[in-house]
Amino acid sequence: MRILAINPGATSTKVAVFDDEKPLFTETIRHDADEIKKFEHTYDQYDFRANTIRDALKKHDMDIASLDAVVGRGGTFKPLKSGTYEVNEAIKDDVIHERVQSDHISLIGCLLADDIAKPLGIKAYIVDPVSVDEFDDICHISGLDEVPRLALAHALNVKMIAKRFAREQKKKYSDLRLIVVHLGGGITVSAHRDGRMFDASNANDDGPFSPQRTGSLPLTGLIKLCYSGKYTKNELLKKVLKQGGMINLLGTDDLQQICEKAKTDEKFDMVLRAFAYQISKEIGAYSTTLKGKVDAILLTGGVAFNDDLMDQIKEYIDWIAPVNVYPGEDEMEALVKGVLRVTRGEEEVVVYK
Repeated sequence: MRILAINPGATSTKVAVFDDEKPLFTETIRHDADEIKKFEHTYDQYDFRANTIRDALKKHDMDIASLDAVVGRGGTFKPLKSGTYEVNEAIKDDVIHERVQSDHISLIGCLLADDIAKPLGIKAYIVDPVSVDEFDDICHISGLDEVPRLALAHALNVKMIAKRFAREQKKKYSDLRLIVVHLGGGITVSAHRDGRMFDASNANDDGPFSPQRTGSLPLTGLIKLCYSGKYTKNELLKKVLKQGGMINLLGTDDLQQICEKAKTDEKFDMVLRAFAYQISKEIGAYSTTLKGKVDAILLTGGVAFNDDLMDQIKEYIDWIAPVNVYPGEDEMEALVKGVLRVTRGEEEVVVYK
């Protein structure tokens, strides 16, 4: 099968075409931050991103008529079970009318996939969206009934890495007890048992700070900031979700630059050490959800390319369980494999209602 995969990110759009598991091309199209700022809402970027994708296909001389399926990244929909979903009118309607958990660019992945698939008479899919909810009941409870813990995580990447590790060990994913950590612009620390991601940090709400997000904050200080008159609601949301973390502390989210500067700059060094410390502390906390019986800790995402940082984290956590590092975000491959599993009859397609 020839499959087009589309992954819209905060400042980029990833496009790839696969023949079964073989990539024909993969391209990451970078978008100027000032250009993105022009769009007030995520949905407003739809036409801009769709044109970007079509330009990329033309650049690679890809005849869209040769496609058998299109798959897009799934977003912050209502809570959903894990699996591969065919894009239908219900999911598109929820995105267009903002019946979702939060505003995130991944939401339009299903629309972008359908934009190309529908005129061709082929199917569009999403796989393991951000809103996959396999939480144990107790994991939704917080200290305020009005503010439950939400299952919003990098499900696509962490579940693929968990299954990859299981294959390497010649074991079933459902038989392993794992902590899987996605290290990117946002961070997910997740616990897996019985083939489920039964608990996870939410990069928008808690956990360690990341290159772009604040992670957990001192609660009373945050409340005071909300009522300080310095920021509107939207300005403060942008500050904690897109302009927090290393951008706020160091003025950049370029981890390679940060690591290089940390060699000579005391502040950069301290922030980098705090980053490794907070990630490690969160991993330690999630090891207790498995009652200390952890088969492995898996570190993945773009940040995992940094060997020095991975070594710092390992010093804190390698006593818990063996640590395996899978650098990069193999989300394009994960999207394609999700489609192949349903088209080959290995899994049932899930219907979005």
